[in-house]
Amino acid sequence: MTVEDPNATTTRLLTLLNVSATKAGKRKRTFGECKPAEKLNKKRVVQIAASDEIPAESSPELPEEVREATRSATEEEEGAPGGEDEDEPGSDAGLYEDHFGLHPDVLTEHAREAVDRKEWSTRRGKLGKLGGVVEAIPEGAEAHNVAGAKHKIMEKLRAPLEARQAKLPREIVELQNDLLNTLSSYRDLYVTRTSLETQASMREAITLHALNHITKKRRRVLKNNERISHATKAGNPPPEDVQDQGFTRPSVLILLPFRSFALRWVSALTTHTPTPDYQIENNSRFHSEYGLPASAVDKLANAEPGMYPKDHVEMFKGNVDDSFRLGVKMTRKSVKLFAEFYGCDLIIASPLGLRMSIEKEKSADFLSSIELLIVDQMDALTMQNWEHVQFVMSHLNQLPKESHDVDFSRIKPWYLDGHAAYLRQSILLSAYETPETRALFNHSLKNVAGRIRTERRWPPIEVPEGIDQQFVQFDCSNPKDEPEKRFQYFTTQLLPVILKSAVQSANTVVFIPSSFDFIRVHNHFRKSVGTSFTVLSEYSSNQEISRARQAFFSGKKAFLLVSERFHFFRRYKIRGIRNLIFYGPPDHPQFYTEYLSYPFLDDDVDASDVTCRVLYSKYDWLRLERIAGTEGAAELIKRGP
Repeated sequence: MTVEDPNATTTRLLTLLNVSATKAGKRKRTFGECKPAEKLNKKRVVQIAASDEIPAESSPELPEEVREATRSATEEEEGAPGGEDEDEPGSDAGLYEDHFGLHPDVLTEHAREAVDRKEWSTRRGKLGKLGGVVEAIPEGAEAHNVAGAKHKIMEKLRAPLEARQAKLPREIVELQNDLLNTLSSYRDLYVTRTSLETQASMREAITLHALNHITKKRRRVLKNNERISHATKAGNPPPEDVQDQGFTRPSVLILLPFRSFALRWVSALTTHTPTPDYQIENNSRFHSEYGLPASAVDKLANAEPGMYPKDHVEMFKGNVDDSFRLGVKMTRKSVKLFAEFYGCDLIIASPLGLRMSIEKEKSADFLSSIELLIVDQMDALTMQNWEHVQFVMSHLNQLPKESHDVDFSRIKPWYLDGHAAYLRQSILLSAYETPETRALFNHSLKNVAGRIRTERRWPPIEVPEGIDQQFVQFDCSNPKDEPEKRFQYFTTQLLPVILKSAVQSANTVVFIPSSFDFIRVHNHFRKSVGTSFTVLSEYSSNQEISRARQAFFSGKKAFLLVSERFHFFRRYKIRGIRNLIFYGPPDHPQFYTEYLSYPFLDDDVDASDVTCRVLYSKYDWLRLERIAGTEGAAELIKRGP
């Protein structure tokens, strides 16, 4: 990626300023501007103070008690979460100011150029309960010890968490504290394996970090408002170091796959703002729109234990609508749900919902000042349309098209320079890695403070004993040629051998991870393979699924083509399997185990009756490692085709 031309950024910014200045009523008046001349025929304005009516021109200043009441009401509405606005030692003036202040030390030209050239210095280490990690900083930048970092959450925000931690197992408490300590460095964090048991605890810690970030930002704005007000009353020029804002107010974005996860993240957020200290506005509407209807029965949540895989229940229980967007505004005493985007602090949305909003409004200005990005359940997002995620990422931290009533004298210099993406902290959470998630981490994140990726060694996955498993490697030297090479090997080498076998050419499932490969293989069977087959894809209707399963089980169809997305969304058990062909290793390792266990749903099936072939190349390393184990996958790659 080339370094962006600074002249282009300056041109866009000047255009924005000019457009803002030409729009009547849209430009904020700066402090040095004179008061406009009063119209000769101006209507007299009446101010109400207590029970008296006082003409504005005869009483230019409101009584002190009225001004104090007005000021209190404004502070109550726009104040920062956490109560009083006084700074705590080592809080506002600490890590937040170091990273997001007027002149961050890490935001050097050398660091930006190193990031653009993708030149990183890496080292391996361990971060407590997060386990082994790979730390990276821009080449030539000063290294800091992340393991020694300590979070500085404000006491009033920290107290509810500490009260809950007193009742939690020590391992969970240590995980939350290690996570908060790591996030306090404002480096990017990519957690490559989240477990079902720790997801709720991690959500709780991350939402506290986000709330702490919002609070520190709002307190800085309110403090500068007060400084400007005092200077104006004293007849002094306003302070010069009051640049404390971005182009728009939203500073935190959380991307999620389903509405049910929005419900969980808001629930985690509001655990840090307990009643009666805080009021959650529009809470009933939120649960109505993001939960299930009162009369609905959630068959996954109410199913007997063991009927459905646990990970499937956790993913799909509740409202699984994948198109939503929600603005959340934090004030001193309330959490306002369904806030207008340009007036909120936090946006919770699905990639699809956000993309639809951007394309409808033809503007993504509300994403111009995102300082904290959280992407949860990335493994689920890869099973949706990954292009939506890429679309949203491409619109983050771009110069806005409109001014949105911003006071340009309050915007931080690095926003005006177009450098916001170099300071944005991104937190990525996934149950496992895929090439798409790793590519996003490698190519879309520019944080000059550095980035951290967790890693671990995988053990071999457990499968029924005695099954003949053959891992078949095909030669490929270029990742761009991999889909074509795989298809050619499958259609010219692997499939013809299977079709010649009377045993293996019946009761055979072909499991295909990629949707694009699935379409291609389906077309090949339809046009070139002279055998009966049926298909199960994510687009199959319930009636089509029933017919396909019955036809395969009864033997009317010799082959069954199954897409990984179908199994992810539906998780049906397939009977009648004797032979398995994995067109590629599945992304989800448990799918491999499940399909190898399905033949034994039928009576009198011995392990020797079942065959399994897995087609792979060296570019399947991430998926292969989760199935064969780290050491086993290394041996498979090393042996060659």
